Amino acid sequence: MAKVLVALSGGVDSAVAAMLLKREGHDVHAAYMRTWMNEEGGGFLGECPWEDDVANASAVAESLGIPFKVVDLIKDYREHIVKYLVEGYRSGITPNPDVMCNREMKFGVFARKAFEDGFDFVATGHYARRRDNADGSADILCGIDPNKDQTYFLALLRQEQLKRALFPVGHLLKPELRTLAAEAGLPNAKRKDSQGICFIGKIRINDFLEQYIPQKPGPIVNASGKILGEHRGLYHYTLGQRKGINIPSNTDNEYYVVTAKRFDTNELVVAFDHPETAPELYVRESWVNNLSWVNKAVEERCELLARVRYRDKSTPVCFEPDGNGGAHIVYRETQRGIAPGQILALYDGETLLGGGVYL
Repeated sequence: MAKVLVALSGGVDSAVAAMLLKREGHDVHAAYMRTWMNEEGGGFLGECPWEDDVANASAVAESLGIPFKVVDLIKDYREHIVKYLVEGYRSGITPNPDVMCNREMKFGVFARKAFEDGFDFVATGHYARRRDNADGSADILCGIDPNKDQTYFLALLRQEQLKRALFPVGHLLKPELRTLAAEAGLPNAKRKDSQGICFIGKIRINDFLEQYIPQKPGPIVNASGKILGEHRGLYHYTLGQRKGINIPSNTDNEYYVVTAKRFDTNELVVAFDHPETAPELYVRESWVNNLSWVNKAVEERCELLARVRYRDKSTPVCFEPDGNGGAHIVYRETQRGIAPGQILALYDGETLLGGGVYL
């Protein structure tokens, strides 16, 4: 029997994770992570569901008969995640705070606090599976439900973090999980899944960023330099973006997309969205740096599977490490709209190997 601290978010996935661990006979406790959205990030920006989340998490813990507490991580989120997010957008890249939340917060600060308090493991409601190997190491496998697999968000976890992490619901399909929750009478069995970035909830990312990055409108131009409109500030946009540019399509129903951000002239460059008019968006190769490996590092040129974004399907790639913590990625099929700062997740079949950051 292990002593396990479950990160209860208020949602049904983590609730079922706690329930399953208790049924297995573990000494289960639960905690809600109080984050940035519970302080400055929520009060003045609009709807913020944290009080409802805490109430749901507390009700779940009470129904399961397990201890519950709220852990204050506001200061840590400000330092590790909010700073990363704001500085990333300010510099023109497209950061992924959810991936960083997992590495730096859930399985970082939160986990370290748990271990200091005598817990053996931390557990979450991620749709992923852990495999223990004969050599004492552990791997992350894709969740059984292909529509809910969340291994992409775990791509930057390290071996020492994984060894003390549990993912109790990764073997379930979402409908099966809902059924288990209903049969157990969990109070949030029918609660809808949450959306949005890990720590700001339902608040729009642009509304959040406006509190920290000054607005600097400028011209929207095409490749020839013709002015087509005015943007609200370059940080509002990412490569490949179509919605929110506010430039109408032409008579052939072709839509403009963002192809570049020129910080020296404060220009947003757009083009019609197809390979002939926006060739810079359609690529067969990319470069990544800051590679991080879940288990063993891949140090030789090889064929792997890669996931460019969370909702994208895995695609075959040729992986060529550069010996300096980065790699050259050659895709078998053309990829669209890869933006610097985004995360590339790497797989060997259903095993998550690790990930890197696009240059």
